[in-house]
Amino acid sequence: MAQITLKNIAHSYMDAPSEEADYALKEVDHVWRDGEAYALLGPSGCGKTTLLNIVSGLLRPSHGRVLFGGEDVTDMPTAERNIAQVFQFPVVYDTMTVRENLAFPLKNRGIEAQTITERVQRVAAMIGMEDELNRKARGLTADAKQKISLGRGMVRDDVNALLFDEPLTVIDPHMKWELRTQLKRLHGQFGHTMIYVTHDQTEALTFADHVVVMHDGRVVQIGTPEELFERPAHTFVGYFIGSPGMNLLPAEVRGDRAVIDGHEVMLGSGYDDLSGKVEIGIRPEFVRLTDEGGLPATIKRVEDVGRHRLVRAEVLGRPVNVIADEGGPLPSENAQVAFDPARINVYANDWRVEGRAA
Repeated sequence: MAQITLKNIAHSYMDAPSEEADYALKEVDHVWRDGEAYALLGPSGCGKTTLLNIVSGLLRPSHGRVLFGGEDVTDMPTAERNIAQVFQFPVVYDTMTVRENLAFPLKNRGIEAQTITERVQRVAAMIGMEDELNRKARGLTADAKQKISLGRGMVRDDVNALLFDEPLTVIDPHMKWELRTQLKRLHGQFGHTMIYVTHDQTEALTFADHVVVMHDGRVVQIGTPEELFERPAHTFVGYFIGSPGMNLLPAEVRGDRAVIDGHEVMLGSGYDDLSGKVEIGIRPEFVRLTDEGGLPATIKRVEDVGRHRLVRAEVLGRPVNVIADEGGPLPSENAQVAFDPARINVYANDWRVEGRAA
């Protein structure tokens, strides 16, 4: 296992990048602590796989250095970094049995036969393939082959890091949940440093200790699931995390109040004068429908999603989502929405501004 340090890492696929927009990965300077589980989360094309490939050695960064446990591995090939990597699509040896596939990384390292047998059996149980151990991989389905890839990555306990690049894409939904749970259990048991790339917020938030949210080639926030939900550092994080995401409303902020089209909203903190694009952000969970004391709203649609209702409203000409109790009454007319002041975030030019005690 190893602490992974990224020192001023940036990468461009162009021969002579001249401006920031030329970089697929903008500068990253961060330490991933030994033994923790991280998720790289963001939409396609945001730079997360580029960053993972730099860590694994499949790609050399245009700038910066990569250190494993203090050792500079920037120019070290993948084979010498002592990592295990599982890719989006399964990589297995079709002519081998499931057992032989799982044992392959251990045999290559000269592990004794008894230990190999024990680890293969343990991992086969984790991925639900105990009954398939003697089958050739060639005739297996894509999701079964991906389970073998996952198992082969998990069978070693001496790696510096386990890297997963969208490994559950071809896995059926029920098995996704099972394998995420098993990966989390493995991490708790053995304490490997794990880095998991995904575009799925549920996968990221249920797997990782810390989530690295990426947008347009840039790391916009690294935090716990709670921090990403409660205090999104960037409006993209507020939009991308949550279902639905954070409501954003343009506003003028005056001390401990926000003014939206002449209507005042109390804030939980005070703020100095802000310039540029100023917005307030509030999660749908912290918006309530009321008959008075809020902002005028028009209810456009109500969606019953089981445990609660999702109310799609229009507030001062802008869409606002409200999560309402399943059995609670809804205003039939003259609806208004009120915000929990303590849950309002303030943004200037898309970045969260820290307030002071109001």
